[in-house]
Amino acid sequence: MIFTLHRYMFRELLRIFILATVGLTLILSLVGILRPVQEYGVGPRQAVHILIYFMPITLTFVLPMAALFASALAYGRFASDNELDACRASGIGMLTLVYPGLALAVLVAIANLMLSFHVMPYFVHLAEKSLKADAKQILFRNIERRGYYSVPTGKSDNYLIYADDLDLKDDTLYGIIVVEASNEGTKNIITSDKTVVKFDSRENSNEVQLVVHNYKQMGSGDNCWEGNVGLLALTKEFGSLLGDDIKFKKIEEMKQIRGDLMRFDPIARTAQAVYTQLVTELLARDINEVVATGGSYELRNSTTSIRLTARRCELRQHATITLMPPVAVQERDGSGRYRRLLCEKEKGEILVQEGTTEPTFSVRLHNPQAQETGQLLVQYAVGDLVLPEGVKRGLNGRPMLQAVTADLAVPLRRPPSSILARQQNSLFKEIGDALTDIKAEINSRLVFGIGCVPMILIGIGLGIIQRGGHLLSAFGASCLPAAVLIVAIISGKNLTVNLGVQSSSGIIIMWSGLAFLILLTAIIYRKLRRT
Repeated sequence: MIFTLHRYMFRELLRIFILATVGLTLILSLVGILRPVQEYGVGPRQAVHILIYFMPITLTFVLPMAALFASALAYGRFASDNELDACRASGIGMLTLVYPGLALAVLVAIANLMLSFHVMPYFVHLAEKSLKADAKQILFRNIERRGYYSVPTGKSDNYLIYADDLDLKDDTLYGIIVVEASNEGTKNIITSDKTVVKFDSRENSNEVQLVVHNYKQMGSGDNCWEGNVGLLALTKEFGSLLGDDIKFKKIEEMKQIRGDLMRFDPIARTAQAVYTQLVTELLARDINEVVATGGSYELRNSTTSIRLTARRCELRQHATITLMPPVAVQERDGSGRYRRLLCEKEKGEILVQEGTTEPTFSVRLHNPQAQETGQLLVQYAVGDLVLPEGVKRGLNGRPMLQAVTADLAVPLRRPPSSILARQQNSLFKEIGDALTDIKAEINSRLVFGIGCVPMILIGIGLGIIQRGGHLLSAFGASCLPAAVLIVAIISGKNLTVNLGVQSSSGIIIMWSGLAFLILLTAIIYRKLRRT
């Protein structure tokens, strides 16, 4: 008899729960896709795919509310129809009647924990891959609709692509302007008459390649120059479209990041920038030490070796060494040919390339004069130069993260530049934020998942107590304890983020919200047992 009763009650709970889950999931999923539709201009096909991917994500928040609604409504109806009184008159205890609701609460708690720790991050990544797979259509659709597209790089830099006309069939833009901007202002403006767009989708980022015709570039400050080169492949990599955030990580990924911080892309990118600047300053230090004594500094690649002299080196931009005039270069290639170039008034540059643990770099001179012929060149450049031994000794063979988080004054033998110090502080902040977010995210997911059980039990208890009133009044009353839990989680997360990973105040507030729900559950069921 008890089994038949429980099956009847659970079937009624399940019916309301499924209907509420389907309705709320559809509504919240439609709301969730509004941002990608508005921001990226996705088409109908992509919107349907994203809607499907967002459904499991919204289930994380829908399941507890649907179960709360079902339990308050079902048990309120049982009580108002005197079914519970009839069962208790037959000798069936109140706690026995709660078993179906308790079973639903435990199932929802387990499902919520699985969704938040495993399923939700997986479908977020699927939604992002769907957007990235159609990156070219998104680019062309935005330019066609608004005349420009802002490329999300995931960094401080931002690329705006403007075009007068486009040909989607041939992947071609006409009358294009690319503006490279940063927090400091506009860095470069690139224009071309015709541009072919190519996309290369990668695991963690997309790469857009613009093959441009009749190309001109205008920079700012020391990088101010202009010229036509006929054809140039301009390649820019941009990162996550939906944002690379700890809250979109699985529990396994969070544990891996905590064990190896370089697994987290924002930290890896910032560490790479600091490492590149460290290499730049080590190289500038070595060059200054040599040219200060009147000597020439030797650099080489696989086919060419050069010796350069300058009045001194200055650090004005990231990954850039400015060579103060007069700048002289003596070049010898693999076939033994030799030439000398001199810039008496123009500055030279050494540009360090990011992206590897052993960066390469290039030397660039503007308007140098060939000493043998007296010919004035527009520009001289030699690239793929390898790190000199002095720079390698300064790095000391340490892993990248260890090298950039140590005291940088030791390898540099002087305080780091303001550029490097600012970047290192940004790295420390990125690391602290990531560890804090992991701590807050794991605890908030645990509290919310476990809190589903007392939350639903409170809904059952209030549904029985409010038997004489409107059925929805029990659900409304049970939402208040749920709101307390959510406020405690949000407040705890914010406090943890503000105070840092060393503070436990925010974590205590999160678990205090759960403790409040458990205490309230005990009070409600104690009252039910007495009535």
